[in-house]
Amino acid sequence: MIANPPATLVIGIEHNGIRMTPEQFDTLPDWDELYTYELIQGVLVVNPTPSIEERDPNEELGHWLRSYQESHSQGSALDATVSENNIYSVDSRRRADRVIWTGLGRLPDVVKDVPTIVVEFVSEGRRSWMRDYIEKRDEYLALGVVEYWVIDRFAREMTAFSKIDEQIAETIVKPDGAYQTPLLPGFELNLAKLLAIADRWRKDVP
Repeated sequence: MIANPPATLVIGIEHNGIRMTPEQFDTLPDWDELYTYELIQGVLVVNPTPSIEERDPNEELGHWLRSYQESHSQGSALDATVSENNIYSVDSRRRADRVIWTGLGRLPDVVKDVPTIVVEFVSEGRRSWMRDYIEKRDEYLALGVVEYWVIDRFAREMTAFSKIDEQIAETIVKPDGAYQTPLLPGFELNLAKLLAIADRWRKDVP
């Protein structure tokens, strides 16, 4: 446990696994920007920054959402969307690739207003798969997130999770498919286009 961290302390990879309170996490003075940070049930988790294969399609999705908000006749359903945002619970600070708020009719309070939709772009490795498909799914839906989208460039599919009558439901979108949700009427996520954006950074693609 960190006790009253000094103002000169820079949090980095060597602090992975230490215990701290949410208040300490929220007020730490400085971070090594080579990594990203989450607080999971009182434990600091240090991860590499997202790869460009994740960041580029994430930015494109943000562009589509803002274009929908500004240009579509029903775009006012979208209140706000931002990338790399913390999701707050009593003892955790999960870092989501993208969060989306709908139906508020105002800008959200990023601490108090649980996002309506959370989006994750799957990272490489079995540990990342477990985190994105299982751990975050359960935590987000328990917090009141309405839909949780997992975009997986390795499996070449997207899975949208939701909770219906306390049961977790999932919709799987194949590579040539598109996803629509009543939370964003008239918006369509074209999975093939997002996968193509991720693929152009792959070293094994001619």
